[in-house]
Amino acid sequence: MAFNRFFGRGAKEAPPTAAPEPESDSQIVESSDDDESEVVSEEQEDVDWRTRALGVLPTGASTGSKRAEALYGSADAAGPTHFLQAVGCRVTDVDGNEYLDCTMALGAVALGYAETNVTRAVVDAIARGNVSGLSSVREVEIAERLCGVIPCADKVQFLKTGAEAMAAAVRIARTYTSRDLVIACGYFGWLDWAADTTAGVPEETRGLTRRVPYDDVAALRSAVTDAGLRLAAIVLEPVIERLPSKEWIVAARELATSVGAVLIFDEIKTGFRLRTGGYQAFAEIVPDLSAFGKAMANGFPLSVVCGHRDVMDAARKTWISSTLASEGGALAAAGAVLTWHDQADVCESLATIGAEMRSAITHAVEAAGVSGLTIEGLDQMWMLRWDSPAREQRFLELAAANGVLFKRGAYNFSALAHDDDAIRDLEAGASGALVELRDEEEQQ
Repeated sequence: MAFNRFFGRGAKEAPPTAAPEPESDSQIVESSDDDESEVVSEEQEDVDWRTRALGVLPTGASTGSKRAEALYGSADAAGPTHFLQAVGCRVTDVDGNEYLDCTMALGAVALGYAETNVTRAVVDAIARGNVSGLSSVREVEIAERLCGVIPCADKVQFLKTGAEAMAAAVRIARTYTSRDLVIACGYFGWLDWAADTTAGVPEETRGLTRRVPYDDVAALRSAVTDAGLRLAAIVLEPVIERLPSKEWIVAARELATSVGAVLIFDEIKTGFRLRTGGYQAFAEIVPDLSAFGKAMANGFPLSVVCGHRDVMDAARKTWISSTLASEGGALAAAGAVLTWHDQADVCESLATIGAEMRSAITHAVEAAGVSGLTIEGLDQMWMLRWDSPAREQRFLELAAANGVLFKRGAYNFSALAHDDDAIRDLEAGASGALVELRDEEEQQ
C-alpha cells in the first residue's frame, strides 16, 4: 500500500503502530491467506456461492447492501458476490479474480483493507484477551481521545453498529427531554424507530418519527411547529450526497435550542472522512449528540454515541448496553486510526484521492463518448448517476469484468490505499466497461 505520496502534508512517515508488534504477527497474517486458499481450492472448488448463500441466509447476505440485487440491480446479474481476501484497495473473489474496489466496505475502510498498523494493533489486543468480565482500559483511553477530536463530545458510549449508536442517541434524547416525537432527515439504519418499512414495525412506533426533506428550511420549521412541546430531537444526516446550506444547519441548531429539543447528527459516514471530527468540525455547528462509526475503526465493528455532558448523563437513567461494546480488538483498531489522524491529514488526502478518482472516471467517460452518466457528490464520497437502471446494471457488470467494483446508486469512497497504480487501473477498467457498453448499445 503506497501512502508515501501524501506525507509532507502534515506527516513525515506512516504513524507508528498503536501497540507493540507481536513476533508472530507476520506469520499469522501471511499463513492465514495461504491456509484459506488451500481450504477453498480443495473442498469448495466450483461452489456457486450465491446459490449456497440463499440456501442458508434468508436474503442471501446479512448486510442488505451486499445482496446481489443491491450490488448490481438484479439478483441474477453477472458479477462477484463473495470475496476471499481484501488488501489495500484490492479484493479477490472466490475464483481468484482481483478487483480494484471503490466501495471500500460501504465507506467503513478509509485507510485500506488489512492496513498494517491497524492489523498489528488488533492482533496484539486479541493476543492479550479481547474481552473479559471487566471493562478494558482501552475503553477509557479511546473515549478520552475521541473527546479530544469530536467537537460535541464530553462523554462517549461505545456500541458496535451505526444503527445501534443512532438508536442510543434517540433514546438518550427522549430520556433527557421526557418527550417522544422525533423529526428526522436521512438514513439511520434498520431499527424500528427509523424504519421506512411497514413490515414488522408497529404503526405507533413509526408515528413517533416524522420525516422532512433534506435542506428544506421551511419544511423543518413547519415540522418543529407541529411537534410543539412533544419534540424530543431533531435527527439529521448532515451530508446527503452534497453539503447542506448553512441556513438549514443553522436553523436546525436554533430550532432545537428554542424548543428545548436535542440536536443529533449522524456522522457515521462523515466522521474520519470529511473531517476527523465529522461534519460538525467542518461547519462549526455543534450538535448536542452525534454518532460515529465506519471509518473510525477502519472496518472493525465499533460505533459511538457522544455528546454534551448533561445530555449524555441521561444514559444513566435508561438502559443502553451491549456485551461486546468495549471489545478490545475494535477499540485497538480505533486507536490505530486515531494515531493515523494525529500524524497525518488523512481527510485532506482522502479528498485529494477522491478528486483523482473522479477525474479518472471523467476521462474514461469522455474518451468512450458515453452519455447519460454523471459524477456527483463530494470528493471523499462520490456517486455515479445513470439515466437508466438497465444501463447502470450493465455497466456495473462490465466494470467488474474489467476488474473494478463500483457501488450501485450510492457512494463510492476514496481510501489512502488508492495509490497512483489504482487510479490508472480505475481509469482503464472504467474505460473498458464504457467502451463495451457503447458498442453493445450501438449494435442494438
